[in-house]
Order: sequence, then structure tokens, then C-alpha cells
Amino acid sequence: MSEPKQDDTIIRCSCGNVEVKLIGPPIACAACYCQDCDAGARQIEVLPNAAPVRDADSATSYVLYRKDRVKCSNGAQVLQGRKIKEKSVTNRVVATCCNTAMFVNFDRGPHWVSVYRARLERDAPALQMRINTKFRRANNHLPNDVPSHPTFPLSLAAKLIASRIAMLLRQ
Repeated sequence: MSEPKQDDTIIRCSCGNVEVKLIGPPIACAACYCQDCDAGARQIEVLPNAAPVRDADSATSYVLYRKDRVKCSNGAQVLQGRKIKEKSVTNRVVATCCNTAMFVNFDRGPHWVSVYRARLERDAPALQMRINTKFRRANNHLPNDVPSHPTFPLSLAAKLIASRIAMLLRQ
């Protein structure tokens, strides 16, 4: 494996068997409260020895990267996609060696991968927004540290569109 560049990040599962290289800067960093993210997190958190996936306020925090900038450099054979519905295109990818939630990818469609923010540990970028807050549990306090959006905000859609254009232009 080549040495990572200064703006690359390496994430690992809890036991260190899986290593994924994140190339360049992320698209965005967001905490999601939608029902699918909550159900997917609960599905992972009940696995033996699995670490919590959700934040203290029950949001699932992600760092979004372009799909072409996420490369598994070690342990790909133990990565397993988990679906909350059989026909879902969304895969919550877990390192089965230690049941570590690694990232969310898609069978088709979106050009990004949502890396679980906890995987970045000390290197995690600052949270930029909270999305789909209309789904949060009523008994959970909504922090006001970053902008909160009841649905998927236009500002995030704009970042995703810009990243898709850059990807198409191979930038």
C-alpha cells in the first residue's frame, strides 16, 4: 500500500483488521435523524461487541466522501453490507471481524459514501449540520451547535451536486 498523502485519512475497524483510505477532503459532515438511519444503527448496535453507532442525542453522524475517494486497502473480505429492508439499495457496511460499523454505500444511485463519523476518531471533521430533525425522538434535546434542518437541506444538496460535477470532470 502506498503512503497516505497529507489530506488522506485512514479509518480502521475496532480490531484493526479492516483499513479504508479516504482520499482528499470530505463533501460534508452531518448528523441524521431519519427513521432509516435510526433503524440501521439499532440493527448494528445489537450485534455482539458492536460499539454504539448513534450519538448521545440518537442522531447518526456521517462524513460524506465521493465514492471514487473511498478505497478499502485491507480486510475487504470481512466487510458485509446490511440492509434494513430486503430490497433496499442502502448498505450499512460492517466489519464482521469485530462488528464495527464502517460506512454506508448504495447498490446504485448516489455517488457518495457516508462514513460513520466515529470511525474518524480524533480526525473527525466538525459537524456542519443536523438533518431530518423532524424524525428525532421528542424526548431528545436538539443541540443548537450547528444549523438544524427538518428535512434534507438545499445546502447539502448543493454540496452533493458540486461534488458530482467535480467527479465527472475528474477533479
